[in-house]
Amino acid sequence: MKLSDKKATLTFSDGSPGAEFPVYHGTVGPDVIDIRKLYAQTGMFTLDPGFLSTAACSSSITYIDGDKSQLLYRGYPIEQLAVKCDFLEVCHLILNGDLPNAKEKADFNHLVTHHTMVHEQLQFFLRGFRRDAHPMAVLTGLVGALSAFYHDSLDITNPKHREISAIRLIAKMPTLVAMAYKYNVGQPFIYPRNDLSYTGSFLQMMFATPCEDYKVNEVVERALDRIFILHADHEQNASTSTVRLCGSSGTNPFAAIAAGVACLWGPAHGGANEAALQMLEELLAQGGVDKLGDFVQKVKDKNSGVRLMGFGHRVYKSYDPRAKLMQETCREVLQALGLEDDPLFKLAMALEKVALEDDYFVQRKLYPNVDFYSGIVQRAIGVPTSMFTAIFALARTVGWIAQWDEMIADPDYKIGRPRQLYTGADEREVKDLDKR
Repeated sequence: MKLSDKKATLTFSDGSPGAEFPVYHGTVGPDVIDIRKLYAQTGMFTLDPGFLSTAACSSSITYIDGDKSQLLYRGYPIEQLAVKCDFLEVCHLILNGDLPNAKEKADFNHLVTHHTMVHEQLQFFLRGFRRDAHPMAVLTGLVGALSAFYHDSLDITNPKHREISAIRLIAKMPTLVAMAYKYNVGQPFIYPRNDLSYTGSFLQMMFATPCEDYKVNEVVERALDRIFILHADHEQNASTSTVRLCGSSGTNPFAAIAAGVACLWGPAHGGANEAALQMLEELLAQGGVDKLGDFVQKVKDKNSGVRLMGFGHRVYKSYDPRAKLMQETCREVLQALGLEDDPLFKLAMALEKVALEDDYFVQRKLYPNVDFYSGIVQRAIGVPTSMFTAIFALARTVGWIAQWDEMIADPDYKIGRPRQLYTGADEREVKDLDKR
């Protein structure tokens, strides 16, 4: 962050004293006006619902340019990382600032792999949930409970403690997600395998049973690994901001990440891929491609209540770069599993074609986002819809913990305390009960 030569000057039309604020440059992207002294100088706050124009922090982890369809992890384009790296390499990058060399990769893989088991007593904690509990409810509880089992590294002022907590979270999240799934379907828990890759071990924990050997499908493994990479971090989104705000109080990292999991559960955030798949399934049941025209007309009608899910994005104002990669992955998986004639995928392609050619959607920049295809891929793999957001949480954990660590290591960080514009009653007197 570099101080600019220019200043921002605030003036008032009624002649009230103005104020001058410094302007800072980032590496790329818009400059920011530092308004930290706004209240001290003017007695006023800013009002910015949804933080549309407010930078709550400085960060060196992820950069998005929505107009250019650009997503960078530590400066590396997502298109290159998704093709040339595996998920643990990307984890190393996000945590440590650069891609690992061969030795660093081997050491990091070994470190994560040998922390994938969870305390055996977590099974008893898990069994306190109803069998039909939503996996995200279960996952929120399990992640929060980790602080009760791994309290030997909760000193957030100790960089070594923060490092081991980060590794534990990244390593154990696949185990917890798989446990939540197995519990829900009534199958025995499957332990992680150190001879498999991070993603391969997760697949066998999800789909293996004690009855027969399970062989990881390499195409499926690569596809899921890519899903993890594409979801690893995404700047200051709702769940990441939640992790930072929660962590700013000084709470332990497991509690902060549990807060992120809870935020991700929302249908406007992590639940978007689930909603997109449900939309396609409902459309398929109503007639599929033949009824596409009627569906599109209903989407355009504001009074119909029909929404187009999996299109558009809060940040990307053109094509989501992750969506193109996910579309390619979707084709590979369907072909490898003999599902290339899958009616749901054909419907998705037809809907995408209509949306990209229709002026209504083009003018509103409603391009397909990553959620549009990731749900189809997970459905083909055999992941139930209820587990989609849990897998999203698994992938995003590395971003959350890296953002949390960056904040804690910043000597200038303070507990988050947003201000408000109060619109309630003015001060009034409490009357005696018989006079109210």
